[in-house]
Amino acid sequence: MKNLLVIGVGPHARRSHLPALAAGQAAGLVGTICGVDVLGAANVVVAYDADDGPRSVPVTLVEPFDSRERTLPDGVRRTLDELVARRGIDAVVVSTEPAYHVVYTRWALERGLSVLLDKPLGVRTDASTDPRQASATLADVDDLLVRYQAARGRHPEILVSVQSQRRYHPAFWRMRQLITEIAEETNCPVTSVQSFHSDGQWRLPDELLDLSYHGYDRGYGKCAHSGYHFFDIIPWLLAAGERSGKTSDTVKVHARVTRPTDLLAQLGVVDHERLFPGFAARNPYSTQELHTAARGFGEVDAFISMAFQSADRTMTLGSLNLVHNGFSQRGNFAPATGLGLYKDNGRVRQETHIIQQGPFQALHFHSLQTLDDGRCTNDRYAAGGDGHVEVHVFRNSRFRPAWAAHTRLDHGALTSTWEGQVAHPTQQSSRRRSSQEFLYYLNGRRTREQMRSELTSHRTAATLMAGAYLSMATQWTGGSSETTLSLGPTHTSVPSPARGPRADAAL
Repeated sequence: MKNLLVIGVGPHARRSHLPALAAGQAAGLVGTICGVDVLGAANVVVAYDADDGPRSVPVTLVEPFDSRERTLPDGVRRTLDELVARRGIDAVVVSTEPAYHVVYTRWALERGLSVLLDKPLGVRTDASTDPRQASATLADVDDLLVRYQAARGRHPEILVSVQSQRRYHPAFWRMRQLITEIAEETNCPVTSVQSFHSDGQWRLPDELLDLSYHGYDRGYGKCAHSGYHFFDIIPWLLAAGERSGKTSDTVKVHARVTRPTDLLAQLGVVDHERLFPGFAARNPYSTQELHTAARGFGEVDAFISMAFQSADRTMTLGSLNLVHNGFSQRGNFAPATGLGLYKDNGRVRQETHIIQQGPFQALHFHSLQTLDDGRCTNDRYAAGGDGHVEVHVFRNSRFRPAWAAHTRLDHGALTSTWEGQVAHPTQQSSRRRSSQEFLYYLNGRRTREQMRSELTSHRTAATLMAGAYLSMATQWTGGSSETTLSLGPTHTSVPSPARGPRADAAL
């Protein structure tokens, strides 16, 4: 059994990583679990809810340091090194604020420790306003890839896996299979993709300054939070339709965003005083103070257009619309205790993808919630629940009479199997599979080639995110709104998932 260190035990780790590791203990895959966090952000013991009830994890506290540091301060490094030696740590989970992902992953690679890395791979503070920091975001990833290869030379079994759970979601497995089927028969790639994600984070004016978790005060926002999932899943799906001569080598990216000062124009202090009795008494900031303090904050909403090109010819047009300020179920004045605005508290996820494969196929994915995210449990998406997940498949049946013109795949049809377990088409279930796969690898039950989300397969996603930030930052400084980036090496192949029940036999 492997001993795990979780770096960053905030709300996300307590909701996702720690319960998954506790399940790993029950399965005989994990030995001891301990945590690290900064002074003031955590206590020496942190409680969380595991599958079998309440649990806690011991936490070692370190001094906070500036996210602009490219190496760990000596005191933090010594504390981590001592903890690794004393606890016999075999691998780490990096679950900190995104600006710290790279520096902790570098440290782990130097120590020969495998890493389960939260998304994104990394981001620089002020990436949305400073073109140098936006460009450095991608340079950091390239540097990390070089360091990873060097670490593998010293420690052949070391692995970095990125927790991008949509790669583990049965609906996305099925869409990838459907794209591959059409590409094999017609040689047609994906020609356009439209993706949308909203998580309904209604942030009141004073909370723009007072609540920093998943906030905007570091000069980045939605794109580096939940947005990375879509920078990743779009090329992951496109790769299924690529064939010789039809592989993209560059991408043009253009982003338009709203920032907290725009949010204050849409619904300002006076509006919130009318909407929430008591807000005027709680809020210590004037409108001018909020505008001054929030200048240079990161993006709230981002609408991004992309053109994937091969030898200067556009192969795929894409739009990615990322929204924090969308439909919400928040009705309470004060945030939920302990979670701030991270989960619950009215956050409602609504996600769609529309994929066109020339004249041959269209796929429509919908995952729509009505109520708070809560635990995103399976029964919320099964028949009669308040969640809603389905894929509509449209095929050109006049060109191929054997194809069904329309097939609807609902929750039941999308439910598959993984490792002998039922694989439900929910984000929580998929996130758990990501963690389980990492633990399987550590315990010799997976090969590197079987890993679905190894670091080396994420450069295109990192490029798209960096391109979005470079577009934002150059606009902020008065420059061009479009940026063109090389996609570098072709997409790393990803193993096809084991097929579930053939509910799509009529396709």
